[in-house]
Amino acid sequence: MALIKADLTLIMQNLKHSVLTLLATLGLQAEAASVWKVSSETNSLYLGGTIHILSASDYPLPIAYDQAYSAANKVVFETDIAALNQPYFQRKFQHTITYSDDTKIHHILDKPTYLNLFRYLQSKNIASETIEHFTPSGLSLLLSMQALKQLGMDQLGVDAFYAEKAKQDQKAQSWLETPDEQIRILRSLNQIDPNDLINYTLEDIHGMAESLQALKQNWRNGHLDKIAKQELNELQQSYPAIYHTLITERNQNWLTKIEHLISTSEVEFIMVGALHLAGPDSLLQSLKNKGYRIEQL
Repeated sequence: MALIKADLTLIMQNLKHSVLTLLATLGLQAEAASVWKVSSETNSLYLGGTIHILSASDYPLPIAYDQAYSAANKVVFETDIAALNQPYFQRKFQHTITYSDDTKIHHILDKPTYLNLFRYLQSKNIASETIEHFTPSGLSLLLSMQALKQLGMDQLGVDAFYAEKAKQDQKAQSWLETPDEQIRILRSLNQIDPNDLINYTLEDIHGMAESLQALKQNWRNGHLDKIAKQELNELQQSYPAIYHTLITERNQNWLTKIEHLISTSEVEFIMVGALHLAGPDSLLQSLKNKGYRIEQL
């Protein structure tokens, strides 16, 4: 799930089952893709599921992404991607993912969880003292990003790719939540049972290499039912607080904004992590329930 979340959008698509694992590597063109046209009686926009970090072999992307991009007057992302690289945001981010006092991660984890973490660090030749100052959400992101990089996931993701393309094409950009709101989400994750968060992350990393190929193929083919079954169902059942913070709450907040965008004459291409489009609490299901017409490209 880390894949789908990695820029806090790289930073974040991570804690989402993670947000660690959802990216694509097939070079073959699929018959369908994770892109949908959403229409009211008078207006329409496009909604695409993304992976926030990709490997070189994931390009070119399915053609449906370019079709939606070309049809749109504006692209809309989870957050302001350019702002994530600004010094002021980096300072806030660093303050959120590390402790500023003498608190250490081993102070807040129970013994079984810390032992689980310690064994993982040993297996990766990571000195435990180097991670002691991270908060639970910070450590989750750190370990997830390292694991993704080891699997070759080190290229721009779908959203960053189109943000750069939109900049070059001088196409308007917008976003569904501010970088400060993403910081708030990270802080919310620090309020969840830290043992749940670290155990979930380690479980996600443990199965990442094996599940990555299936996740990538399902993303490229737009098989959201398979993504939900593989990723979201377990997350919702085993770690409901994480699921609510990363998926349900954000989808509810975004839904009102997306409905407003549909009501305008402009055609937008909205790109969000693929997990936000899968499952019963997804944006697509909510829009369908409200009577909008949903068509897969």
